[in-house]
Amino acid sequence: MTISLLPRQALLKTGDVDHAAWNYDGLLGYVSRQRFALVRSLLSERRAGKLLEVGYGSGVFFPELAKHADQLYGADIHQQTAEVTAVLAQAGVDAQLVTASAEALPFPDAMFDAIVAVSAFEFFPDAGRAINELARVLAPGGRIIVVTPGRSPLLDLALRIFTGESAAKDFGDRRERIVPTLTRAMRHLRSIFFPFRFGVPIYRALLLTKNGERLME
Repeated sequence: MTISLLPRQALLKTGDVDHAAWNYDGLLGYVSRQRFALVRSLLSERRAGKLLEVGYGSGVFFPELAKHADQLYGADIHQQTAEVTAVLAQAGVDAQLVTASAEALPFPDAMFDAIVAVSAFEFFPDAGRAINELARVLAPGGRIIVVTPGRSPLLDLALRIFTGESAAKDFGDRRERIVPTLTRAMRHLRSIFFPFRFGVPIYRALLLTKNGERLME
């Protein structure tokens, strides 16, 4: 099933690590889109009332997320909220966007039924503070889906060859700390991978909820 993304020509470059254009480039695009496929696999079949994407960048994933929620919200540290809102509106997507870090979200407690963070936690300075803040704004029984990259010298070399980017420069040593940090702070319900059961995964997606709570049906 095809993932609904913004048209390539509509994308805005919102920062140095906003690589949304990669989603449209041959093999690199196929691999990059698997992050979104993992999220879709973990989203509940029941539509969320309010869904927040943290680190939404250009808003490339919002057309797909719009199929799974009544109201969409986004938080990112860049300042181009008005520009991205306009692009989304042209694509028929209504989203309320704010400039904010994951560690300090301008939303009340228990506001969101679902929160999505795709290739974002590896850039957060303090993953522990970020997941605690996401838990604060998550409604009882809600879920958080986090997609994070695997780590191996081979994967890092492939990234360098295909994109010219340096994983060490972009991520530092944060990747290996993400999963332990998330699973200490939240109840870990499920993980899925791409590729499935093939050495070190390129991407891992975790489905999380608050400790002591059940997932919304």
